[in-house]
Amino acid sequence: MLLFQRSALGLLAIRRVWSMSRSAHTAPQTLEYKPIKKVMVANRGEIAIRVFRACTELGIRTVAVYSEQDTGQMHRQKADEAYLIGKGLPPVAAYLHIPDIIKVAKENGVDAIHPGYGFLSERADFAQACMDAGVRFIGPTPDVVRKMGDKVEARAIAFSAGVPVVPGTDGPISSLQQAQEFSNSYGFPIIFKAAYGGGGRGMRVVREYEELEENFQRAYSEALTAFGNGALFVEKFIEKPRHIEVQILGDKYGNVIHLYERDCSIQRRHQKVVEIAPAAHLDPHLRDRLTADSVNLARQVGYENAGTVEFLVDKHGKHYFIEVNSRLQVEHTVTEEITDVDLVHAQLRVCEGRSLPELGLKQDKIRINGYAIQCRVTTEDPARGFQPDTGRLEVFRSGEGMGIRLDSASAFQGAVISPHYDSLLVKVIASGKDLPAASAKMSRALAEFRVRGVKTNIPFLQNVLSNNQFLNATVDTQFIDENPDLFNLKPVQNRAQKLLHYLGHVMVNGPTTPIPVKAKPSPIDPVIPPVPLGATFDVAMRFLCECPWRRLQEMRALMPNVPFQMLLRGANAVGYTNYPDNAVFKFCEVAKENGMDIFRVFDSLNYLPNMLLGMEAAGAAGGVVEAAISYTGDVSDPTRQKYSLDYYLKLADELVKAGTHILCIKDMAGLLKPDSGHLLVSALRDRFPDVPIHVHTHDTAGAGVAAMLACAEAGADIVDVAVDSMAGMTSQPSMGAIVACTKGTKLNTGISLEKVFDYSEYWEVTRGLYAPFDCTATMKSGNADVYENEIPGGQYTNLHFQAHSMGLGNKFKEVKKAYAEANKLLGDLIKVTPSSKIVGDLAQFMVQNSLTRAEVEERADELSFPLSVVEFLQGHIGIPHGGFPEPFRSKVLKSLPRVEGRPGASLPPLDFQALEKQLRDAHGDEITPEDVMSAAMYPKVFQEFKEFTRTFGPVDCLDTRLFLDGPKIAEEFEVELERGKTLHIKALALGDLNKAGQREVFFELNGQLRSVLVKDTMAMKEMHFHPKALKDVRGQIGAPMPGKVVEVKVKQGQQVEKGQPLCVLSAMKMETVVNSPLSGTVAKIYVTADSTLEGDDLILEITE
Repeated sequence: MLLFQRSALGLLAIRRVWSMSRSAHTAPQTLEYKPIKKVMVANRGEIAIRVFRACTELGIRTVAVYSEQDTGQMHRQKADEAYLIGKGLPPVAAYLHIPDIIKVAKENGVDAIHPGYGFLSERADFAQACMDAGVRFIGPTPDVVRKMGDKVEARAIAFSAGVPVVPGTDGPISSLQQAQEFSNSYGFPIIFKAAYGGGGRGMRVVREYEELEENFQRAYSEALTAFGNGALFVEKFIEKPRHIEVQILGDKYGNVIHLYERDCSIQRRHQKVVEIAPAAHLDPHLRDRLTADSVNLARQVGYENAGTVEFLVDKHGKHYFIEVNSRLQVEHTVTEEITDVDLVHAQLRVCEGRSLPELGLKQDKIRINGYAIQCRVTTEDPARGFQPDTGRLEVFRSGEGMGIRLDSASAFQGAVISPHYDSLLVKVIASGKDLPAASAKMSRALAEFRVRGVKTNIPFLQNVLSNNQFLNATVDTQFIDENPDLFNLKPVQNRAQKLLHYLGHVMVNGPTTPIPVKAKPSPIDPVIPPVPLGATFDVAMRFLCECPWRRLQEMRALMPNVPFQMLLRGANAVGYTNYPDNAVFKFCEVAKENGMDIFRVFDSLNYLPNMLLGMEAAGAAGGVVEAAISYTGDVSDPTRQKYSLDYYLKLADELVKAGTHILCIKDMAGLLKPDSGHLLVSALRDRFPDVPIHVHTHDTAGAGVAAMLACAEAGADIVDVAVDSMAGMTSQPSMGAIVACTKGTKLNTGISLEKVFDYSEYWEVTRGLYAPFDCTATMKSGNADVYENEIPGGQYTNLHFQAHSMGLGNKFKEVKKAYAEANKLLGDLIKVTPSSKIVGDLAQFMVQNSLTRAEVEERADELSFPLSVVEFLQGHIGIPHGGFPEPFRSKVLKSLPRVEGRPGASLPPLDFQALEKQLRDAHGDEITPEDVMSAAMYPKVFQEFKEFTRTFGPVDCLDTRLFLDGPKIAEEFEVELERGKTLHIKALALGDLNKAGQREVFFELNGQLRSVLVKDTMAMKEMHFHPKALKDVRGQIGAPMPGKVVEVKVKQGQQVEKGQPLCVLSAMKMETVVNSPLSGTVAKIYVTADSTLEGDDLILEITE
């Protein structure tokens, strides 16, 4: 036995114990039975409800008390009466305010108070205050509460009763010096414990001298906050013990029994997480010693009512007394389950004056029946160090069934989890004939829980229950610390609720995908074919909010024998910038592994070094290489010599020499006329008779069918078309027209026109669903002016939409003219994404700011050009045919760095392992190689995509109309999450705007009412008015275009030079660097990153 007694105080305490014990046993027993008529519970939450239920069963009226923060809590409603206490006090202080509690009790005829656990449950002054007020305290006498609450005196009592104790201080300490003295005598590790409370608060283990001061301060502060007294005592820390506690019950006549033990070894930071009764694999002789010591200790002090004696059991089977909890424990439930004794009933009856024998509670009648486990389900996030989570319970569904008991309070849909109190949500108790049976029931029950709106520790508890060490009952208090695998948490899918959030968001705020024009999707749904369709890589994530890799995998599974082709922008891969060479190679490798067959490799400037890198990467991955020459100009016009027939033939020579399998002409603007198409393809066919030739064009001018027929006559093997209902204008030429025109000729396609018509009919209906994106919403016909402005078909549509979204719809003719001027400013470029985007960005910039070509050239050194234009002139996407325009380039760049040669050649290799680790740290372990590739190509888009799916889940299960426009009120529909899992949803109502700028959206999901709170972005925006820049004030810098602030590059008070970047704006894929028009000091900044601005919104002020 280890004993630490450092003064005569210890002997005095023992003498007091002997004297008190003697008087306890000799006191006359003249008590009488006094029934309790009304009980107040001076507590909250589930323990208050637990006591109320017991009272109701015994015919006793109940009274609840509540703080101002608890007006919506369930314990108020479960009581017969409820009264406010602690008005104006902080949340916890309200439940610690003894005068208020006693006042309510006396004013409302309460004749007994149950303290529950925590708060005032172990405060002797509270027990005494109850007695002084003539109200019975349902617990031990104030003197016993004081003795057991004083951990030093409790140790002395244990020692006098012959119970082993851990070496510790013989009195509470309140200074660091006292702690240092103890550690000098007994060494480390030591443990601080709150002298006047438990529950793990104020408890700190110290293993080294350097940690002593910090842990003392933290323990003292916690104890002071939790119990109103920061006094601590110190013990020698026992390494890796089991924590075993014995339930005791005494009456007013000196009778004491035990109800066996509980194993509470599974702890986190000294707070119990899982409790088991009885303790598994406990030596019977040790059990006898533990229970005998507990009963003897209780008799020594004349203990009455319920209590718990706690012990540590070391690896050698030696037990040491820790403390007595003179109250009902959180985990009393497991004892009730294995003994069939209602402890709260017993507490109430003992308080009334009944003896244990009268209640049928004799030691020889108490038997263990099976096993019980309690799991404390809390609103804590195990992945973030068990950080408490707060918020509204959007969904609550509990696990139930045979062998499951639930003790809870505010665990219901709509309940608000407060930050003010303990994070306990519900206690789940499972019973079975043995520990494996109880564990199986608990696991099943936890799996049935559905808690949405806040994080819970359920995934962590499930890991505990499946751990072999737990199942073999070999756990100790270090179990959680030594099993990091417990924190490998299975993500909660929460798909249904996330979908409701998405639908609610669309109903309140409109589509998440930017809509170019105000047009509604068609209400008619087409008959969906079983094959999904492709989308460009970034569009899948950015606008459809889907994973492009998953779409590819699904298509490949459905069509295993159809070749798939993708566009590869050479060294730009599938992005709009340059990537390290290894990133391009890796992308092709992953694409081939996921089912891609043919790689159509091109470069927006026809820059050969970029194209050769892409061809090499596609070939190395095992793909079919199709080198594509981007077409511009007119080879049939002898006056246009920059992009002549000889230019294209020489470029084709290089590509064939490099080993391309297929040669492609990529006419993105639809500039190939029948004569020029025939001329170019004939020349290529003559030079390369064995190389397949593929021609791609657009039908903006209306001559696409004629041009493709001419190319076919000249020897083209493949021409691209669009099904009739999707053809024409800025799309490809009509499939039906070419099939019909070649029927019966040597160029017969062999395709049935009937099948073309059937296919076209589906797309005609489908097209109506995309009405807000349809070019016919703003364009009514093609236009031959494309031969002058050379705008690529896809970009023609995009520019049209962008012009409308930026308020330039009435100026689209000017935009087209500006496009031609911008192209000349930049030196007459090949115009394919991303080079076409650069020309388009410059054109819109010119129209937005009413600039002519001459003015742009003249003021090039002071204008804030779109970022894409600046980066092009720096050489970020390669070198254009004929070089960069001068002096325009030098005036724009000034001293900015320039890239020489192939841009990617100077980039260091991408560290994929580091990127994967970064993604796993940010998004969890569900990151796939495809995710890593997406992040490598589009870091920001991928981040936004992951944030979207984290908020709304996968939305690819929604049909197009629901995705874009959301459901109508009273509309019913089904959503198939996966095979065999279908959601039946009905949109019910849209609530009014609340003070937080939110609307509650109501649904019926699978027959149950659900609701979500959605921020009304328009309403919130109306609450904020952003100042405009005054154009006549030189130092006020306004937004040159509507958009979102990506980055603020300066700080208030900073000196800036003319032309220095101030901030970066982004809108519709276009980023613009706002440069300072003057030198001076930044006086005030009006924006932050992510601020949404309208044109001319004030960004900052500069004083000269």
